[in-house]
Amino acid sequence: MAKSSTLNVRVVEGRSLPAKDVDLAPRDISGTSDPFARVFWGSQSLETSTIKKTRFPHWDEVLELREMPGAPSPLRVELWDWDMVGKNDFLGMVEFSPKTLQRKPPNGWFRLLPFPRAEEDSGGNLGALRLKVRLIEDRVLPSQYYQPLVELLMDSVLGPAEEDTASPLAVLEELTSGDCRQDLATKLVKLFLGRGLSGPFLDYLTRREVARTTDHNTLFRSNSLASKSMEQFMKLVGMPYLHEVLKPVISRVFEEKKYMELDPCKMDLGRTRRISFKGVPSEEQMRETSLGLLTGYLGPIVDTIVGSVGRCPLAMRLVFKQLRGRVEERFPQAEHEDVKYLAISGFLFLRFFAPAILTPKLFDLRDQHADPQTSRSLLLLAKAVQSIGNLGQQLGQGKELWMAPLHPFLLQSISRVRDFLDRLVDVDGDEEAGAPTRALVPPSATVREGYLLKRKEEPASLATRFAFKKRYFWLSGETLSYSKGPEWQMRSSIPVSHIRAVERVDEGAFQLPHVMQVVTQDGAGPPHTTYLQCKNVNELNQWLSALRKASAPNPDKLASCHPGAFRSARWTCCLQAERSAAGCSRTHSAVTLGDWSDPLDPDAEAQMVYRQLLLGRDQLRMQFLEDSSMNTTPEADTGACPDVLARQRAAAARLLEVLEDLDRAHEEFQLQEQGKLAPGHLGP
Repeated sequence: MAKSSTLNVRVVEGRSLPAKDVDLAPRDISGTSDPFARVFWGSQSLETSTIKKTRFPHWDEVLELREMPGAPSPLRVELWDWDMVGKNDFLGMVEFSPKTLQRKPPNGWFRLLPFPRAEEDSGGNLGALRLKVRLIEDRVLPSQYYQPLVELLMDSVLGPAEEDTASPLAVLEELTSGDCRQDLATKLVKLFLGRGLSGPFLDYLTRREVARTTDHNTLFRSNSLASKSMEQFMKLVGMPYLHEVLKPVISRVFEEKKYMELDPCKMDLGRTRRISFKGVPSEEQMRETSLGLLTGYLGPIVDTIVGSVGRCPLAMRLVFKQLRGRVEERFPQAEHEDVKYLAISGFLFLRFFAPAILTPKLFDLRDQHADPQTSRSLLLLAKAVQSIGNLGQQLGQGKELWMAPLHPFLLQSISRVRDFLDRLVDVDGDEEAGAPTRALVPPSATVREGYLLKRKEEPASLATRFAFKKRYFWLSGETLSYSKGPEWQMRSSIPVSHIRAVERVDEGAFQLPHVMQVVTQDGAGPPHTTYLQCKNVNELNQWLSALRKASAPNPDKLASCHPGAFRSARWTCCLQAERSAAGCSRTHSAVTLGDWSDPLDPDAEAQMVYRQLLLGRDQLRMQFLEDSSMNTTPEADTGACPDVLARQRAAAARLLEVLEDLDRAHEEFQLQEQGKLAPGHLGP
């Protein structure tokens, strides 16, 4: 069993203390700063983006850190002023003890203190930082204990359609709402994708959503489990596709910094340096110039999207094909012809392309958030893409009539989008039930490259720091190759199919930060470990993510490994003296980026589903099993026939039985940890 703790730190903003005129300290000649936040928890750290030229930055970024083995760690958040030349300047810090994190996770404004807490040195005038912290502590059991729960969920999506409303998964959906539904969707998508059943899972949710929708205008418009799951699925399998489609134009918008505005209430007619007029332009001239610039960006976006059918991942195309078929069955009338298009474009345009244009950093399209002017340009582009995704149905309505100059371009694009959607779902094949995990990166295309420091596991005669050699790496779905530089033709390579684990390495192993290990094995031969050092924690997370995605389909993954290194005739992590000693730490298959981590840690995902069921256990009993509920709830209120109610009760009873078994296993493992139960007493 492995203990799992995750800390979600939402860094919201930094500025004056409430009711006090104290902003962040200025560090630049301009009287402002370029602040970013750095979060430390144990041996891990993450950074926010840098907000340029401000004393009241607004990040609203969530950083997720996983606890490493060892004693509970305090949380420290530092603010720094980024400098292009020279060292970054320290702006202040806040720190919270492990006890505070466990009993009352921080949520609100916190005074920034000097380092190390000598508040009197600055008179307490460093400003404040607004944070919201959530600590998730859990124990993840060995895989066999989750099998009954996972099988119930898998059987739900593989069963006949007439049992959709009475399956265990349907019962689970009824118990969740709000933020819990978002978390549940993320975990379920990862579970089913890891089993090769993402298609049947999403089709199951689509059937349920379509069956209970009477007004086609509301189809998939709510934050249902179906909508949230489709969002997470697209983010997981479609990110390289999204980057290929949007990154060129998004980069242009950031680099060119053109001033664009159509809303007369927001126009700044004095921005003559940004446009080519002599003197102050009129409102009409500004509108015409802005229209030309906007269509100059929108044209390539639409051209790339409608020409991207062959580049869209097969898994996404198959899911959209299923979605379209279910919608056509539900709304076959001629007057509902557009519904089958809107169902797909509502996800692809409104929940994928448009949000990525609006906030490109959250989709890893940019390293930093946009400045206010660029943010406004991105907002206008996102609104236009939303209108195209809505097939122009709401053009000329609402309060934004100032968008009217764009309407001719948008209307011309709609027929092209319909044709694109027709071609997108014109695909043969289907996901097989129980198929192995699909590769999440293209086989031959390079998905990540750059310089890393490389060291083999064999002892080196040189000092530790000189044992790492700088090499340029390329990663595809087939190989991790490297050479002395990007221009070198002679490359060494590691087959991705040989990768058995990709893990972080404790800083104490080599007295170096940001090191990861790639454990490989060729057939029945001995395992080999390659150590790679990244330049910062963000780069480390990105390489971990990319390598784990590339090796997703590999069989025989290692269940454990050593987070240290074998040096001086022993492992630095567990002090075992045998190089071949079993690993002392459970491996982590999930990636670490954002909210769409890889579906490669099924035990952790199943544990989260179990926790979600625990929260709704009382409701589960009352709604489906208690005699009072059975006797007092009329069929007219539930809309279900006696047969459906009976099957729902049976599904609820099976879920409760599984919960009791998992409860018992957790209790027994806890007793074993405390030495009150002999090892080996447990049984799955």
